[in-house]
Amino acid sequence: MDSKERAMLALSHQTPDRVPIDYLYNDGIDRRLKSHFGLQPGDHEGLLQVLGVDFRYLGHIPYKGRKLHPELPGRFVNEWGIYTRWIEHETGGYWDYCEFLLRDATLAMVAEFPMPSPDDYDYSDVDVFCTLNRQYCVVAGNPGLPDMINASGMVWTMEKVLMHIASQEPAFLHYLDRRLAILLEIWARVLEKTRGMVDLFYLGEDLGTQIGPMISLKMFRNFFRPRIQQFVDLAKTYNLPVMLHSCGSSSWAFSDFIEMGISVIDTLQPEAAKMEPAYLKAQFGEKLAFHGCISTAGAVAYGTVAETVQHAREVLEIMKPGGGYAFSPSHQLQDNSPTENVVALYAAAQAYGLY
Repeated sequence: MDSKERAMLALSHQTPDRVPIDYLYNDGIDRRLKSHFGLQPGDHEGLLQVLGVDFRYLGHIPYKGRKLHPELPGRFVNEWGIYTRWIEHETGGYWDYCEFLLRDATLAMVAEFPMPSPDDYDYSDVDVFCTLNRQYCVVAGNPGLPDMINASGMVWTMEKVLMHIASQEPAFLHYLDRRLAILLEIWARVLEKTRGMVDLFYLGEDLGTQIGPMISLKMFRNFFRPRIQQFVDLAKTYNLPVMLHSCGSSSWAFSDFIEMGISVIDTLQPEAAKMEPAYLKAQFGEKLAFHGCISTAGAVAYGTVAETVQHAREVLEIMKPGGGYAFSPSHQLQDNSPTENVVALYAAAQAYGLY
């Protein structure tokens, strides 16, 4: 059984030879894992092979257009006007958001704000990627699609985004719908060129905190659901199942996800309210498949090897029966995760994920 068959059987609630495995990571732990296994720093495929990973991601399409926003010292900026700066910490570092060009934007400012065109992206190799990875579950998209709260917060600030959504601020709505129209067209072109070669379409919208919803169900239905539905409907025109990433406590929206045609849920932070694996499997396991549940803020980061393996076994014992589960960290493995814990985590997935 190859990886593609294994993953697609599991995500359609059938029983493969073992639970499919995925790998999400920050750069620090990724470098340490490659060193541990004697791999070159650039040998990403070699690491995926060692870990037994069944998924390959067509996540970002190269931008080839002109520079739309000015360079600033000590900053990186992309075509969307999102500025980041590198912040060091004791176990590594991360790119933090800064500048926030639209913090005080008016409708006129948004109308003139430079955004990329779908013509500015290089689609030439998307089908080549799928062909090279045809034995794996090929996932198109990423958790930043459409990602209305987080991605908008990177240029407006999170505070302004949440207030503007609540107040239906016209400048923000114009910005958001401009951005989503561009993203929808970019990924329509990708899916058309890779027709029959992609296995899963990947979306994201963080909707929860650790203790409950970030927004009301009414707001989700009125504001978020119609906009996310455009992307779900795009996938359905190509007969693709949809996986949605949502951090925090999000099970309150799962019934709506099912109605929308979403069939796989990603992240599944077990510490968040009503996100425990047993609860999710009992309440939604017949209609939703799950990708995640392995805590990046628990044993793998702060425990021993034995505790890490025990956590993996417990999740597998709950989620494995009847299919419908892919073993994955609940988010990127963080730089503070000991290398030996992550190595043990993936060894446990391969050993205890067998049917």
